[in-house]
Amino acid sequence: GGDHTITYPILQAVAEKHGPMGLVHVDAHTDTGDKALGEKIYHGTPFRRCVEEGLLDCSRVVQIGIRGSSYDPDPYKYCRDQGFRVVPAEECWRKSLVPLMGEVRKQMGDKPVYISFDIDGLDPAYAPGTGTPEVAGLTPAQALEIIRGCKGLNVVGCDLVEVAPMYDVSGNTALLGANLLFEMLCVLPRVQT
Repeated sequence: GGDHTITYPILQAVAEKHGPMGLVHVDAHTDTGDKALGEKIYHGTPFRRCVEEGLLDCSRVVQIGIRGSSYDPDPYKYCRDQGFRVVPAEECWRKSLVPLMGEVRKQMGDKPVYISFDIDGLDPAYAPGTGTPEVAGLTPAQALEIIRGCKGLNVVGCDLVEVAPMYDVSGNTALLGANLLFEMLCVLPRVQT
């Protein structure tokens, strides 16, 4: 629910209980900006704020589906400098993400992991009802591979953000979002599927 700003206070609460989190982040954008219009907290900054507060175990952060325009010649430099693994969308085109998720499971180990899924990680052909659509994104099948690939991890929380009903004329984005949330519930520890 809501825009990606909501993940910041959630991670504050989860990290208070579990310590620095691993993060599986699906998005078109890294959401590691510093500020916009003078504001340090908005939907493009939550993961920078989380890094600054020590809420993330940066060696266990993976961002999948990243793409889109940028004003910076190296838009993923901040993320890589923190130790994040950035998987641009073009590295996902025309292939299964099952092998990638095998690598991600090894990277995450048995420590606590949070899943944050921005619906704009998917191509707007499938999920047009979002405020910042970017072409050439992931497919719904790849989204399922990512989420199902988290089964067996120590998932301590998850979210799905950026569904914008006013742009979701067909209702397809909401339907897809609801299905992805159901899949996330199914990969929580001790859930029988």
